[in-house]
Amino acid sequence: MCLAVPGRVTEILGDNWVTVETFGLSSRVGTHLVGGVAVGDYLVVHAGYAIEKLDLAEARERIRLWEELLALDGTG
Repeated sequence: MCLAVPGRVTEILGDNWVTVETFGLSSRVGTHLVGGVAVGDYLVVHAGYAIEKLDLAEARERIRLWEELLALDGTG
């Protein structure tokens, strides 16, 4: 099973790379598959690449669902 996690863009690195913060962790993410990314945007990230850009309402809902799952697992 593949999992994709929503994260917020915190820095534009250039050449289709950004820094994304997800649950307090920062990572370098490729934006080759999505366009027009800006600081503050929310992206769905899988295997180090953004696969979808989210509006704020959808990002909040997906983050809420992840938080529920993590709480059930005892890791959140």
